[in-house]
Amino acid sequence: MIRQGRVSVDGERATIGQKVDPDHAAVEVDGVPLPVRPGLVYYLLYKPPGVISTASDTHGRSTVLDLVPDDVRVYPVGRLDADSEGLILLTNDGDLTNLVTHPRFGVEKTYVALVEGVPNRGALVALRSGVGLEDGIARAVSARVTGQSGGRALVEIVMTEGRKREVRRMFTAVGHDVDRLVRTAIGPVRDQHLSSGEWRLLSFDEVRALYSAASGSWDDGAVPEREVT
Repeated sequence: MIRQGRVSVDGERATIGQKVDPDHAAVEVDGVPLPVRPGLVYYLLYKPPGVISTASDTHGRSTVLDLVPDDVRVYPVGRLDADSEGLILLTNDGDLTNLVTHPRFGVEKTYVALVEGVPNRGALVALRSGVGLEDGIARAVSARVTGQSGGRALVEIVMTEGRKREVRRMFTAVGHDVDRLVRTAIGPVRDQHLSSGEWRLLSFDEVRALYSAASGSWDDGAVPEREVT
């Protein structure tokens, strides 16, 4: 890869035998950052409902940090509302945290919502074109009904931002209150095998794929659903 010119260090083409300081050097492969700093940790956690997705809680409630090892200080990447559940990242990689959470980088988060009633085409179009909330317009990248039973529906919705209770407020705005909300994917990272409260380490390829997603070069399917041994 170095001979092919695909590797750069601090914006300059790398050379064979070149040495770098992993604490400070910005190493990229094909324009995508390579996490080389020692001590970086990446956890993927299935947050149960009722657990707070912050580093601490003034009311003494359980937080996501209580569910992962405490030998390295990590922080949640973005948020999941207390009564929502599903996948959340925890890491000490500040660069990746910024890339995944800031809307301008467009890293998609996929949710499945169990809602009251069955949204019609107009409601789904409204979710995609923009719903007026008290803190501004909110838009989904996509929204589609995946199943229905007993007067309720399952809706898969994809977002690139994460305002407080945003998805729930969007559904309420189009006339369908949410009974349950599960985040099923963060960019290319997903895992159907994690049970509520379980965690695992991200693979190196998954970390790279998240960086790639933030740079706009991720292609769906680039990372297998579970790539751990």
